Order: sequence, then structure tokens, then C-alpha cells
Amino acid sequence: MDISLESKYLKELGNGNHKAFDTLYIQYSPKVKHFLTGFIKNPDEASDMAQDIFYKIWTNRETISKVDSFKAYLFRMARNMIYDYYEHSLIEENYQQKEQYKSDYSDLIEEELYAKELSLLIDIAVEKMPPQRRNIFIMSRKDGLSNEEISLRLNISKRTVENHLTQALAELRKIAYSIILLFF
Repeated sequence: MDISLESKYLKELGNGNHKAFDTLYIQYSPKVKHFLTGFIKNPDEASDMAQDIFYKIWTNRETISKVDSFKAYLFRMARNMIYDYYEHSLIEENYQQKEQYKSDYSDLIEEELYAKELSLLIDIAVEKMPPQRRNIFIMSRKDGLSNEEISLRLNISKRTVENHLTQALAELRKIAYSIILLFF
């Protein structure tokens, strides 16, 4: 658009002339949208941003009539809007990451609590086992001894150790199943 013609439209825009605004909008809106789309890669968002720019031009029409180069002013507004867009995107991304971290951390705490409760329930169940079974279970699961090592230490057969462990694990499975039914 010719500079003198642009200057004429800007003065008329400053006086509230809708046709001057429409002419400037028709002339520059596609260029602004194209410019914005090149940076944000989202045509719908770019279109909304272009609308916002022209809305600001209309609401500030009295001061815009004093601008030397409307095109430069318009693209400065578009550039600033791109900066704001990316700044907002970074803030939103940081917020989402913090919320995800909080959620993950909360899940970890909850899992840790469940694990401690389950461990406590297992310890209680083990304490209620007959002494020989309890002793074998502790040697196997807590001390990490093999069935053969336990049989040698307690001077019993390996098969007896296996039977006690099988019964101990069966009792613990019943308790675990009861706990699962409580939570689900």
C-alpha cells in the first residue's frame, strides 16, 4: 500500500472510520497471519492472534493515527505477541511439569505407605506363625539362606523346610488377598 494512502487511512481510523479500518485489515491481515503462522506453526492460533492485534488497533485507534509506518508497527505488535505466546507456553509447560512431579511424588509416597503397611502386616502374620515355621521363614526370606542351609542349621530335612515355607507363603497369600479385597 502506498505510504500517503496508508497515512490517509490511519488518520481516518483515528477518527473512528470503520471503512478505513476495514481497508487496513483487508490489506494487512493475511500478511500478519502468515507471519505469525511461520513462528507458531498453528494456523488457528495465528488467526486468533491476528484478530487480537487488529482488535488492539481498533481500541487504540487514536494513538495509531500518529504512527509513521503502520506496517512496521503492525509487525512489531505481531513480534511481541509471539514473544508473549512463547513465554506463556514456557510458563504453562513448567507448571505442567511441576504438577506432574507433584503427582508422581504423591504416588511414590502413597506407594511407600502401602509398602510399609504391607510389610507391617506381613511381620504381624509371621509373628503369629508357629515358632518353627516363623524361624524357617525368617531364615529364608530375611536372612537369605537357602533351604539346604536352613535344614543343616536346624538339623531337619530339606523337605520339612520346603513344607514350612510353602505353608508360610500360603498364609501370607491369604492375607495379601484379603488386603487386595479391602482396597479394591
